[in-house]
Amino acid sequence: MAKLPFEPATGHLGPVLDVRGVVKRFGSNIVLRGLDLAVDAHEVVVLLGASGSGKSTLLRTVNLLERVDDGQIFLQGTDITDPRIDDDAVRARIGVVFQHYNLFPHLSVLDNITLAARKVHGVPKQDAQDKGMSLLERIGLAQFARQFPDRLSGGQQQRVAIVRALATSPQLLLLDEITSALDPVLVGEVLDLVRELKEQGTTILMATHEIGFARQVADRVVFLEHGRIAEQGPPEQVIDAPSQPATRDFLARVLR
Repeated sequence: MAKLPFEPATGHLGPVLDVRGVVKRFGSNIVLRGLDLAVDAHEVVVLLGASGSGKSTLLRTVNLLERVDDGQIFLQGTDITDPRIDDDAVRARIGVVFQHYNLFPHLSVLDNITLAARKVHGVPKQDAQDKGMSLLERIGLAQFARQFPDRLSGGQQQRVAIVRALATSPQLLLLDEITSALDPVLVGEVLDLVRELKEQGTTILMATHEIGFARQVADRVVFLEHGRIAEQGPPEQVIDAPSQPATRDFLARVLR
């Protein structure tokens, strides 16, 4: 069967990401139960919920690392759950950062950042390196461009991972618990970078356990429980005055 390239719908004015009725099972375990979620351009949506609530699974379905069992996911108006779609073409338009940095240890910091731009998007090497250096200068790590990742602290490696995800100018940035593997001292420098991305208008869907950060940076907080959205709204509503007992119980535990 011929693969369909990923082509954003012409003149698309709807949400960047539109998740409709998505179901995901692992054997008899239903992780996502008919979930609906839309993320608008320049919006930062933060996913909260206990372990097993479906946050990471949702992000993995959006990036096509997991296939949905039912429902559809639209990126810029195109159904990316169509089995004929070119998965790699879709992933090339989405930036992803996981909790573990996943930098290539045998490549320099600069080569890590420029690899996708050169190999996937066909950007000339010098142009990719110029952009990579510019990004490294913005986050204060230009001096490490020729070093291997193991020369950097965990916080520095995670910032490089975020910059790598940005190097191809993605339409959507997915962040999955990007501070959970970090020493608390290093968390702040990573979250500062995400805060800067928000100010620049980056469209972000992120899962985090950093409640204080979610309160500061989110346009909308979505609380997941057992694969469904139990509550969503602005952070001052969901975090500071939740209406659902499940949300109140979760926040009471994590904010002790």
